[in-house]
Amino acid sequence: MTKQELKKLLDFLKKQNFTGEDQYKELSGKNYASFPEAEKEIRRLVLVSDEDWAQAKAHFYDMEYVNLIGKKIEADILNILPQDLSENYKLVVFNKESGNIEAGLVDPGNFKAMEALNFLARKKTYKVKYFIITDDSYRAAAKQYETLGEEVGEALDTAEAIFAPKDEELFEEGVDVKDVVKSAPVSKIVSVVLRHAIEGRASDIHIEPVGAQSKVRYRIDGVLHTTIVLPIYVHSALVSRIKVMANLKIDETRIPQDGRIRIKIHNKEIDFRISTIPLMGQEKVVMRILETPDKAPTFADLGFMGLQLKVVEKNIHKPNGLFLLTGPTGSGKSTTLFAALSYLNEEEVNIATLEDPVEYYIPGVNQSQIRPEVDFTFASGLRALLRQDPDIIMVGEIRDNETAELAIHAGLTGHSVLTTLHTNSAMGAIPRLFDMRVEPFLLSNTLNAVVAQRLVRKICLKCKEQVELPDDLKKHIKKRLENIPKEAIYGDLDLNKNKFYKGKGCSTCGQTGYKGRLSIVETIHVTRGIQAIVAKGFDREAAEVELEKQHFITMEQDGILKALLGMTTIEEIMRVSKL
Repeated sequence: MTKQELKKLLDFLKKQNFTGEDQYKELSGKNYASFPEAEKEIRRLVLVSDEDWAQAKAHFYDMEYVNLIGKKIEADILNILPQDLSENYKLVVFNKESGNIEAGLVDPGNFKAMEALNFLARKKTYKVKYFIITDDSYRAAAKQYETLGEEVGEALDTAEAIFAPKDEELFEEGVDVKDVVKSAPVSKIVSVVLRHAIEGRASDIHIEPVGAQSKVRYRIDGVLHTTIVLPIYVHSALVSRIKVMANLKIDETRIPQDGRIRIKIHNKEIDFRISTIPLMGQEKVVMRILETPDKAPTFADLGFMGLQLKVVEKNIHKPNGLFLLTGPTGSGKSTTLFAALSYLNEEEVNIATLEDPVEYYIPGVNQSQIRPEVDFTFASGLRALLRQDPDIIMVGEIRDNETAELAIHAGLTGHSVLTTLHTNSAMGAIPRLFDMRVEPFLLSNTLNAVVAQRLVRKICLKCKEQVELPDDLKKHIKKRLENIPKEAIYGDLDLNKNKFYKGKGCSTCGQTGYKGRLSIVETIHVTRGIQAIVAKGFDREAAEVELEKQHFITMEQDGILKALLGMTTIEEIMRVSKL
């Protein structure tokens, strides 16, 4: 990538007010071998949405940009490029006029994609004009090959003929269950449900019996949404099909079972963690989607900003000691650890993990799944890891006294230990470890930092608008803002001119007003002052005085700052931090 090409890209970003003068100068002084290398570095430093970045990319490649979200594409136009090729190349045809077709492409450097479409176009004497689109645009357009309702509806028409008349006899003695679950309509329904969950950015799938219906719900951005309702007569067959895929016992319906499915969707290997549980008369299935991102998120991507970001980046580089991450289930702890390990993953270090389960696969990291049924627990696994010459150890969770003591011991003996704990706040982590009979003087010499976090939904950028808050909420927020030290304020904020936002709801966000999630966090940097307080048994009042010196802010305050920046809503902060 030449200096002129880099200048062309940075000038566009500066003109659109995405970079300040300092960032522009910093980036201008660097050398990049290629556009992807520059893209990775610039997006790490510059806060820019995917759609805005696509426009910058279009400017760089001298192409046009288009947003396909919410655009209806006729089936005959869409099918000019077959679905399998579209998925393989992330390329979609969205318009046709006379002898010209228009196509959206995610990666303009993918010449094979252009060759494939050009070849098909020549056969029909079409001329192709290419536009740059985002991943979200591509997914929105590609969904129109077949919609969830249409695909499942077609399968149900067949399923009804097979199952509905024999609803009561379906799994009676003499009926071969294996033949039933291999039937085409059931397999089709399951595969469609899994695929649309991935396309819809779901984190979990719930398939549950509700009266005379089988309800499928997706958890998207932390909130469950009913996606499709099926007749109850296919429920048992769906559950059995999922059990077969996960190598579970299909004839065992009295006890819970756990398993795992690994399948390829859109040319990407994706894991589903399966859990079944018996209810009254039927079973319920919950599937956790374990999809490793194409690239690890940075701490800034996750929502760490200002002093919190500095505390995290400073402490994960320490060669020994304990880095503790706290929060309830579903607060994003695993993703933050994934970001930290990816950040630390280098040829010169040996990183070993103990997880339950392994959620993200990281090339070059030795990842172990604990198995309590064969006495491979966090405690026994940690003892074994200490004999594996590790530099960095990640323990999925401290659950008991033994694991806590071993983690402290590992931190004292020259290892960097990253782990999690279930507490509601950063301050609550230290008394919790004392409850696990960790010696105060050992903890004070080992603990480097404590980070507590929650996840809130981000406002959809396409339908964001300013809102007015009720007076009582304004007073509460003003009181919280008064206690925030100036040093802790990040972004270009003037706390005397407060503005709040929300998403109105549009096709991009499915009318919810939200798209994506980010963390609100609080961090404790364990200074010498904090060490002394911990060694004496942790006097909370003394700790609060010490935290004032490091300009500590709570998760609630961090959330309010992010709401003022237009990243999330006050309603989300209220929901998560319970104002």
